[in-house]
Amino acid sequence: MKRIVCFFLLIVLSYGINAQVKYRGHTVKQGETVYSIAELYGISVKDIYRYNPSAKNGVNTASLLIFPVEDIINTPTNETLFIMHKVKRKETLFSISQNYDIEVADLKKYNKQLYSKPLKKKDLLLIPIYPAINTTTVTTSTNPSDTKIYTVQPKETKYGIARRFGISISELEQLNPTLGEDLPIGYELIVPKDEVVESAQIDEEQFSFYEVLPKEGFFRLKVKLGLSKEEIITLNPFAAEGLKDGMVLKIPKDAGSEETVNVVNLEDYITNVTEKHLAVMLPFRLKRIDTDSINENIELLRNDNTLRVALDFYSGVLMATEFASDKGISIRLDVYDTEASENKVAQIISNNSFKNVDAVIGPLLEKNVVKATSLLKSDDVPVFSPLSNREIRSYSNFFQTLPSNTMKEEAMIEYLKENAVDKNVLVVCDNKKNAQKTVLLSALSNAKPLDPRTGEKGSFLYNTDLLEAMEETIENWVILESLNPVLVSNVVGLLNGLPEEFTVRLFTLDKNEVYDYHDISNNHLAKLNFTYPSIQKDYNYNELNPFLVSYKNKHGVFPNKYAIRGFDVTYDIILRLASSDDAYDGAKRNVVTEYVENKFQYKHKLLSGYQNTALYIVKYNSDLQIEVVR
Repeated sequence: MKRIVCFFLLIVLSYGINAQVKYRGHTVKQGETVYSIAELYGISVKDIYRYNPSAKNGVNTASLLIFPVEDIINTPTNETLFIMHKVKRKETLFSISQNYDIEVADLKKYNKQLYSKPLKKKDLLLIPIYPAINTTTVTTSTNPSDTKIYTVQPKETKYGIARRFGISISELEQLNPTLGEDLPIGYELIVPKDEVVESAQIDEEQFSFYEVLPKEGFFRLKVKLGLSKEEIITLNPFAAEGLKDGMVLKIPKDAGSEETVNVVNLEDYITNVTEKHLAVMLPFRLKRIDTDSINENIELLRNDNTLRVALDFYSGVLMATEFASDKGISIRLDVYDTEASENKVAQIISNNSFKNVDAVIGPLLEKNVVKATSLLKSDDVPVFSPLSNREIRSYSNFFQTLPSNTMKEEAMIEYLKENAVDKNVLVVCDNKKNAQKTVLLSALSNAKPLDPRTGEKGSFLYNTDLLEAMEETIENWVILESLNPVLVSNVVGLLNGLPEEFTVRLFTLDKNEVYDYHDISNNHLAKLNFTYPSIQKDYNYNELNPFLVSYKNKHGVFPNKYAIRGFDVTYDIILRLASSDDAYDGAKRNVVTEYVENKFQYKHKLLSGYQNTALYIVKYNSDLQIEVVR
């Protein structure tokens, strides 16, 4: 009996048990062996092992063996017959017992794991079949042995009564078909015989009821209601056995009142540890590798930036699979060389089966991502674009893992609107950023334009231009939008040279490559608390992050941003698969996940795929570190 759960799974996977087939159970008596039982029923020892794998290690007195009725030649005993039941969504022990007209106690008797483990979707249960009773002389009872009559008390509601007896509202209504919206005092209800809490009433000034929705688990409720698993169980002890669809919970009245989304560690919510099948498509272009010439390969690596990015990203992917294995998650990883070719992507998909792939990571190049997504759409295979954030034609199976530039701009503007009310806001834009200038002046009612002068070498400002616009009594926030390194260098230098009586902070909606220009000092940016939106944060080398330590031990160096990106993207995908039914279910959950440098919060786009919307507002601090401000 101890091993019922284990061998049920083995039977189903290996031998395809049919839920409609009848099985005879045999309770092992003292002195019986596998051979004597086989002889008793006229079946082979091989058949006993086939349906009871644990019997290969011997049989214990009082343990239960099962065999299909059709395989039995002799029927010398009146042992109980069984059928198999596969637990469906929303089913509870009570609803299953009602469906088969048996008692909950009988379910637990023949499925011992139910005494210690909660019922889960897809569990297999032994359902006893009892001899039919002659109903011609028996009047059908509306009060079976598992139920009783309950009289509604003052201030009790359907939710409170359902919670008291551990059933859902729909189950309460099924037991009482004539039950309306109102619940009069003194009304008699049919309810389960056992109570799970003492009272159907709650303090309505402090608490309210919440009905668990389909597929909601503890971590979804943590995000939605702000309540930890421990807090929910403290208020609802019966929830310790697991949450079920329709379960009625008592929660604090203000739970979930704030529209905030919490960062969730999915390692704490791993429930689906079946093998995850991932495919990775990267532009290695291995045909160019000369296995006989180390020097040529070193030169190739030095000159081919795409190859270096692909290899670094892949090193992070591999590390993510190792971390997943440490969590008990088995990974099958198929790696394909796209050769940076659209045609090669099509060839890979044509020559290989992707029907059972849980997620495809890559390709890296935009056109190749589009090709892979379109070809895999018919099989509904999720494709994750890992490095490109361009807004491209999207499909229902497309997952954009990087927020778009538009999202970054919108997040920065929102931050400015919330925090710049009492500041002297100056907007400096070159001609190529006129669209951003218009948006900023429209969004920030207190913002003033400070238009650059135009000369032979491009746009610039004089020191007097800034001094005339600055305020001494309040903080000056300068928003700089430019693709011109000369203008950026000019403005950053002038702001650093202002008299000390001016308090200045520098912002941009787009920290592009011009800020890496050699004339632009990071020290100057740090002095200005340079603030901007970013898809990633900087990790701290001094923190003992498990990934950083493992990577350094394995490769001898700390990972670069592409290796970290490979790890963060892949590990997030794996954990979402391990805490959900599939990638789509994992993406629909309104949670934020965060790893070494990147965070993820997917939103479903109308008639399209999924977009990661999670990003940071960061600033340079006085220690030349990148600090998250939001």
